[in-house]
Amino acid sequence: MIEVQSYENEERSFVEFRRKVRSAEMLSAAMERLLRTLQFTGRLSVVVQNGQVLKSGYEEGYFRQHEPSLPVRPQ
Repeated sequence: MIEVQSYENEERSFVEFRRKVRSAEMLSAAMERLLRTLQFTGRLSVVVQNGQVLKSGYEEGYFRQHEPSLPVRPQ
């Protein structure tokens, strides 16, 4: 009976994991806010083994919006 419960809990956890991956709920709200503040556009990667993060990284590809320059008027 305990093995059946363990299997059901594991199955539910994996279903929740897949749902979060599909709906892009991979990052904490704080990290999403930081990425939005930076206007980050790029790729984040995380390597996980046995539930622990082994390595993470990013490929830079973010662009800052510059203030529009004032038009130069001929004199």
